[in-house]
Amino acid sequence: MNILVLGGGGREHAIVWALAKSPRTDTLFVAPGNGGTASIAQNVADLDAENGQAVVAFAKEHDVELVVIGPEAPLVAGVADVVREAGIAVFGPSAQGAQLEGSKTFSKQFMDRHGIPTARYASFTELEPALAYVRELGAPIVVKADGLAAGKGVIVADELEDAEDAVRSCFDGAFGAAGSTVLVEECLTGPECSLLAFVSGGVAHCMTTAQDHKRAFDGDLGPNTGGMGVYSPVPTVTPDELAAMREIMETAAAATANEFDLDYRGVLYGGFMLTPEGPKVLEFNARFGDPETQVVLPRLESDLVDIMMAVAEGRPDDINLRWSEQWAVCVVLASEGYPGSYEKGKVILGIDEAEQIEGVTVFHAGTSRNFDDELVTSGGRVLNVVALGDSFEEARECAYDAVDLINFEGKQYRTDIGAKAIEGRKEF
Repeated sequence: MNILVLGGGGREHAIVWALAKSPRTDTLFVAPGNGGTASIAQNVADLDAENGQAVVAFAKEHDVELVVIGPEAPLVAGVADVVREAGIAVFGPSAQGAQLEGSKTFSKQFMDRHGIPTARYASFTELEPALAYVRELGAPIVVKADGLAAGKGVIVADELEDAEDAVRSCFDGAFGAAGSTVLVEECLTGPECSLLAFVSGGVAHCMTTAQDHKRAFDGDLGPNTGGMGVYSPVPTVTPDELAAMREIMETAAAATANEFDLDYRGVLYGGFMLTPEGPKVLEFNARFGDPETQVVLPRLESDLVDIMMAVAEGRPDDINLRWSEQWAVCVVLASEGYPGSYEKGKVILGIDEAEQIEGVTVFHAGTSRNFDDELVTSGGRVLNVVALGDSFEEARECAYDAVDLINFEGKQYRTDIGAKAIEGRKEF
């Protein structure tokens, strides 16, 4: 079958890579794609991924039988609804379901209704009440823009003054319309863990655990980013914690079928904090995580096309997940200055050599081709260097060996991805 994937980051490269392995796949299109997806799919640079009618028109013209929506923005914009109404199978929830990510207040209220453990919070549309609540809770504290803010709308403030400044910034328009409503919540403590699930018909088929590294610099220092590295599975998660997270994901999935006009069909991402009281939900996302996808899908042994079609067609009983016992470690190579301002157009060398290492795959996140057909940087996060190994240590060593072979001016990365997992929980 012909398949269209919407998106152009490392997550979408990983999805396209996994779909390409299926014998059911004929032609793969990806809009807009990047310098890496071009080698295994047809990039479609001029298709507006947030315009449902344009997506439907393209799908019909090219006999596309499955549309896979990668990023959150098209989901919140209702692209899945338009495609589904046109009779085309689509992997991704409706706009209503996507509000679990599109509005943090909506998501928190959903958790409240269904007894899902999360941080204490309050939501505000005016400055002074928000500041009063910040002072009531005290620091450390978390301030969130309610809407989509490209991963930049969450501020963890260690000092009261910083929290107050964050609230003011939201209402002053730092995050556009996303900050017109502000969520203030208590700061939970403990290691973080992601657990994603394929959801259809109110049933959650949980994937394998993963742990992201959000801070820009070694030692979990510096500003929050979209993710600087990740590994799977997470060795420090206890069986009780895993069981609790699975139960939460199953509760949430069942609730979507009861609450929403159309049952949720796609990925539900659970971001957890493993607190001393047990796992609590930091956030729900309505799509595959980035960069979690880059370590989860390489460990998936089931046919991704089969899974996505079963999800899209509401056949949860036909989903069968099989996982490799190998470990996966991903190190993100970023542009100098990320997550702040950075230059583009830096020539990238060494990827072919890196992929000669057994078990290594390099997923492109922010790359393109220049007029001389050279691969160049075009984003903040540039490459995801992924390695599989029979042990955590082997996968990590291979990933960093591959990192050393890749070069571009200003290459920035963390040297401690996965280090704490090796040291053990006491070091978190």
